[in-house]
Amino acid sequence: MDDLLKFLCARIEEDNHAYAYVAQTFGGDALLDSHLPMLDLVDMLARDCTAMDPADSRHPGRNHAIRVLAQSYAEHPAYQQEWRS
Repeated sequence: MDDLLKFLCARIEEDNHAYAYVAQTFGGDALLDSHLPMLDLVDMLARDCTAMDPADSRHPGRNHAIRVLAQSYAEHPAYQQEWRS
């Protein structure tokens, strides 16, 4: 799960940089307003997952959510098929 979390956090960081570039270059405020809050929430979920005690009853559900969210990056060369839920 650590590799998956690192992968997901890196993709979110890349997306944040890409959206900032688009906004700066083309003035895409609407794009930023709609996507950045979602990226921030996914990033928060990924970071909270590393801090969660594995004995917490929410842990399996959070792991599943991380796996599903990471599938949006399945075409990335670093994505590993064993991460699919």
